[in-house]
Amino acid sequence: MPLVNLRIAATPDRELAARAAALVHRHTVEQLGKQPDLIAIAVDFVDPATWFVAGHALADSGKRSFALEIKVTDETNTKPEKARFIASVFASFEQLFGPLHEESYIHVHDARAASYGYGGRTQEWRYQRSPV
Repeated sequence: MPLVNLRIAATPDRELAARAAALVHRHTVEQLGKQPDLIAIAVDFVDPATWFVAGHALADSGKRSFALEIKVTDETNTKPEKARFIASVFASFEQLFGPLHEESYIHVHDARAASYGYGGRTQEWRYQRSPV
C-alpha cells in the first residue's frame, strides 16, 4: 500500500505511462518511505480536448496536466514529507511531460487505518499484530 491513481492529459502512450509510474513509485519510496513491493499505480489518459481548466480545453493551451491521488495510512507521513513528495513529483513530471499547466494536482489522502487495507485486512489489523 499505497494506492495511486494517475490521470494524464495526453494521448494514451504505454511508454509514457510506464515512465510516469516509475517516477511516482520512486518518489513514493524516497519521499514517503513506503515499501516498494506494496505500491499499486493505475494510469489513465484523458484527451486534452476534454480536459478543461478555467473553462478552456487544455488542448488549446499547449500545456499538459495531470491529477495524481495517492492513498496512504493516516499518521504515517508528516506534513514536510507530503510537501516534499508533492514538490518532487510535480518537478519530475514537468521534466517528463514538458510545460505543465499550473492546475495540475497531487492529492495525498490520509486514510484511517481501520477503513483502509489490502488483501482483505485493514491497516489497523496489521498494526495491532506487528511486533513492537
